Amino acid sequence: MTQKRLTPAARNLRRSATEAEARLWHHLRNRQLEGFKFRRQYPIGAHIADFACEQARLVIELDGGHHADQIDADTLRTRSLEAAGYHVLRFWNTDVLNNTSGVLEAIREELFTATS
Repeated sequence: MTQKRLTPAARNLRRSATEAEARLWHHLRNRQLEGFKFRRQYPIGAHIADFACEQARLVIELDGGHHADQIDADTLRTRSLEAAGYHVLRFWNTDVLNNTSGVLEAIREELFTATS
């Protein structure tokens, strides 16, 4: 699937964000995290990344409970995103909701590792 064909699906995902996605987006939007620009529900290759920072070549994926049953699919997705030149960080939704500051710190560390 091309990025152009994924755009309507990405728009729909932006409109129906989970609580964890909305909370993380609140902290990432408008260059709030160390001045890095993030996009949400961003098409990359055949996938739509939950969040992506092109400058740091970083993708952030949030996983709900159903991801426990699709480990193989998530592994393939991660490999595909890495093949496109991105590093992938995955967090459980519960981590974002219960430890937002810890998730943000992990993202911050990765941003500085990726750009140094």
